[in-house]
Amino acid sequence: MTAPGDTLSGFRKVGSNVHIFPGAKVIGREHISIGDNVIIDDFVFIYATAPMFIGSYVHIASFSSVTGGGVVVLEDFSTLSSGVRVLCGSDDFLGGGLTNSTIPGAYRAVTRSHVRIGRHAIIGANTVILPGVTVGEGCAVGSGSVVTKSLEPWGVYVGSPARHIKPRPSDLIAESERELQAERPFEPLTLAMFEAALPKPT
Repeated sequence: MTAPGDTLSGFRKVGSNVHIFPGAKVIGREHISIGDNVIIDDFVFIYATAPMFIGSYVHIASFSSVTGGGVVVLEDFSTLSSGVRVLCGSDDFLGGGLTNSTIPGAYRAVTRSHVRIGRHAIIGANTVILPGVTVGEGCAVGSGSVVTKSLEPWGVYVGSPARHIKPRPSDLIAESERELQAERPFEPLTLAMFEAALPKPT
């Protein structure tokens, strides 16, 4: 049980310089690992019932939510801008069963999967990310987009559904990361730390 005003207790792991604002609502802390230099703003809602990995230098901005019951990975230097919705689970909207969480599970057709946000990816305000999606390293997703399938690394994507419009340069970002790592060393979130939690390819 988290005491009032204690925003950092109960997590599976918490790094240094982590700031979770008191207005954030985080349920399932025992499933969540957090790296260094992380900010989770007021009015963020996270409901974790499966492993969730938040890397270092990650910002989850106000009014964003992470729900749905699947594995979530936010790799180092990733950003969820205000109002982003990360959905790891969804009812079948096309008649495969009864819908919404008041219905017993036997009468529903729910799809649950992972969502993985790659290193240096930035997700624009009010974007929706659907179950089973990997946003590749360095992607920039424009505000209000709907991401229905995985995105290739180092691209700029916009729209509903999100589509590639141009590459995103990586040289300056990579150089800046090397300089920051030399100045302020941190332990990167590596694939080995979360790979076992991801669904196996079928």
